[in-house]
Amino acid sequence: MTIKRLILVVLTVFAIAKVSLSLVESWSQPQIQSRLELYQTNLLLHATEWQGKSTDQSSDLTVARDALLGTEPLKTAQKQYQEARQSALTTQSKIIARLQELSSEEVAITPNVAKPQLQVEPFSGSPVANQQRQQLQQSFSQVEQLIDELDLRLGILQAEQGETDVAIKTWTKFTRQESQEQESVPDPSLVQTAQVLIGLWSKPPQLLPNAEPQIQKTLNSWFRYQALTQLYQLQQRQDALLSLQAREQEIAEQSILKLALIGAIPGVGGLLGVGLLVFLVAQWLLQGERSLLATNNDEGWDTPWDWEIIWQVLIFGFFFIGQLLLPLLFGRLGINPVGFSVRQKAFYVLLSYLLMASGGLLVLYFSIKPFLPISEDWFRLKFRSNWVAWGLGGYLVALPLVIVVSLINQKLWQGQGGSNPILPLALEGRDSVALLIFFLTACVAAPVFEEIIFRGFLLPSLTRYVPVWGAIVASSLLFAIAHLSLSEVLPLATLGMVLGVVYTRSRNLLSSMLLHSLWNSGTLLSLFILGSGSN
Repeated sequence: MTIKRLILVVLTVFAIAKVSLSLVESWSQPQIQSRLELYQTNLLLHATEWQGKSTDQSSDLTVARDALLGTEPLKTAQKQYQEARQSALTTQSKIIARLQELSSEEVAITPNVAKPQLQVEPFSGSPVANQQRQQLQQSFSQVEQLIDELDLRLGILQAEQGETDVAIKTWTKFTRQESQEQESVPDPSLVQTAQVLIGLWSKPPQLLPNAEPQIQKTLNSWFRYQALTQLYQLQQRQDALLSLQAREQEIAEQSILKLALIGAIPGVGGLLGVGLLVFLVAQWLLQGERSLLATNNDEGWDTPWDWEIIWQVLIFGFFFIGQLLLPLLFGRLGINPVGFSVRQKAFYVLLSYLLMASGGLLVLYFSIKPFLPISEDWFRLKFRSNWVAWGLGGYLVALPLVIVVSLINQKLWQGQGGSNPILPLALEGRDSVALLIFFLTACVAAPVFEEIIFRGFLLPSLTRYVPVWGAIVASSLLFAIAHLSLSEVLPLATLGMVLGVVYTRSRNLLSSMLLHSLWNSGTLLSLFILGSGSN
């Protein structure tokens, strides 16, 4: 065995271990889909407050609102929040179990308290283990606070449905936990808000002097509106109440339009995609080899290199640089994104991706340099062709396929399995500069680099050993696994197969790059719309 192959074997073992560990760790992380559903629920709750006006436009909005809300929107929202709370509790238990595996520190669960309490000792052990523990403990604190925030909101939903006693009981847990002597207690701000809410809905009511600023500070969206409405009514502040209601009407109308837009992208696009898919299958059955789906379906590439070059590019150019070299480099420089602001995290993500892409493309170039020049079929970027039609058509076909697979995937994982770390940052970011950077990363840098590696190089190279359809499947699975989230493997593999079909039929990387960019752009647009409605 040569030195190069020995190094490749060692790095392959490391890559498999690192990817496996990342996938296992993602199993305990919640999917962003759960958070998206809550954001969408908040928009729906706003929409319930819309009263409309006597105009044709308001009539259309009324129809849209009734179609979006359903018969019992508050009960639906309460069920959604209860499911989110249960999912958070499950995530919390998995984090505790993972911490127990990483160290010998005690993780004690107090039986009289609804949530587990984490006893933390000073760090000891290897730097890698300490970093993992630090991240897990931060995740634990975030999940713990999320559960408390969900309880505040659940109480308001219960109160608005006439279940005042149940709501007060939900909020009372905060004051009970605060009074107990224990290491982990709720955020004092949440405790004060719970006291304010208890006072507002008690009989007789008890108005605390800091009620309004506390509501403004802690609550947002529809929940802030309901708490302030209750406060202003008890204070008999008619001017403030009328101003609040007028503002809520504006937000409610905007919420209906946002919900309609969010539904239009997958809805209309999905219907067009189903129609296009039916047409393509029918054409394939009727015309056979002359159909679009049959174009180049069994025509591979003339691959001058062997499996070792394929192996080398994947291990050195993708996993080694992205999973070992860059983390070590940032660690040596003392760069830790945990405490970064949203804009700093956006720059960090873009810089990391550009460095990984640059390194990966250099490894690809030097790996195939001895075989240059190669056939024109390789890495083709042909602007004067029908690449736009292939990219747009592939996007429409991918929509219904990935949506169906994602629905099945949700049932399998029950809200767990992790998500791309960029998505939560884009969802909760209010910084326009950060959002622009996320767009450049996800919709420009990622489609270019990933399509060159997975469709431009890997898929054609594999046709030396397997049929085109086998190369599409294999490259799609590696593409999905490379995103390091268990819950995304099936949807991304489905998307990867569509990308592979589009590329093998069009023989133009621009078509798969366009499809990839459209997909990421649609995702970011939905995140931006949902995030903009959270306050």
